[in-house]
Amino acid sequence: MVTDVKVLVVEDDVKLSRFLVRLLSEEGLTADACASGSDAIAQASTGIYDLVVLDWMLPDTDGIAVCRAVRQAGLATPILMLTARGELRERVLGLETGADDYIVKPFEVEELVARVRSLLRRASGFRSLRVGPLAIDRVGRIAALDGATLDLTAREYALLVDLVHHAEKVVTRTELLTRVWGTKFDPSSNLVEVHVSRLRDKLGVFANMLETVRGAGYRLTAKPSR
Repeated sequence: MVTDVKVLVVEDDVKLSRFLVRLLSEEGLTADACASGSDAIAQASTGIYDLVVLDWMLPDTDGIAVCRAVRQAGLATPILMLTARGELRERVLGLETGADDYIVKPFEVEELVARVRSLLRRASGFRSLRVGPLAIDRVGRIAALDGATLDLTAREYALLVDLVHHAEKVVTRTELLTRVWGTKFDPSSNLVEVHVSRLRDKLGVFANMLETVRGAGYRLTAKPSR
């Protein structure tokens, strides 16, 4: 099942990273992973993640620096700091830098899941998204247009949520393939075009909200140019 709740796992321990991705996937979340601070900052800055699970110690920097960079970029994405550092002074430093919660290794799986769920519930803007007449209830996984519920497949719903996340901005085919399909496809694939076409059909009289920007990608807008 495709889900629109995305978590970024930042952990350089390959075994632990894979475990966390599998655990979060079993909880019905979509989890991506990276192993360096620079990659974490780049991926988190896309704004597509609902939560970042961030290890304190990374090969090129530390979680504190990543926290600072994410917050300085103006992102309010919840951050759960994951580390072997359990001293009060360091816990306070992590929270003061921008982390929203803190869990010490080794951790109990049940506690980690509970903290993840708690942060997602508290996250500003998590429950609903809106662009013009289009409204999305992310808890109920319902998309409605001008008050009428849209009948979308899981992939169409995920595509729409990604476009709404980046409303008024151009999103490239490559970005959509990476974020919505979660893997790399042949550049000649027409997956995006096919799903965009189907999505437009379901938008009906509001189809022009989903614009094609020639040579660049697609843009969802509340004020279509045509």
